[in-house]
Amino acid sequence: MNLVWATRGRTWGFRFLLDGGYADPLPVYERAFAGVEGERTVCRRVGTLVALRFSDPEGRHDESGRRIPHDIVVLPPLADVVHSAEDGRRLVWPMLAEAFERLWEQPRAPSREDVESALQSSPDSAVGPGS
Repeated sequence: MNLVWATRGRTWGFRFLLDGGYADPLPVYERAFAGVEGERTVCRRVGTLVALRFSDPEGRHDESGRRIPHDIVVLPPLADVVHSAEDGRRLVWPMLAEAFERLWEQPRAPSREDVESALQSSPDSAVGPGS
């Protein structure tokens, strides 16, 4: 399964942790989230994609006290069954939760290798390298 996932950590800024297999995930991300930039919770279908945004389910905040958002572009086939933000938290978040737990407190932004290692260490993750 492929996802585009952007978030931030305790000390590192908002960035892509997963690229969905795109050389540059930014255009896909921008298209999916266009017009909902200020909304805290989003679940919106854009063609075959689903733009999904929710606050960190563990209530984590960065060192400035800002809530940690998770912006995810869900690609098919999982996008076909995500119809609400709650669906996303239930179906998508378990695949990312343990990896994020390992990454969010790192003092520097995680590298691609850090993300792949964290995902491979997560038993619920169905996201493989390069996703």
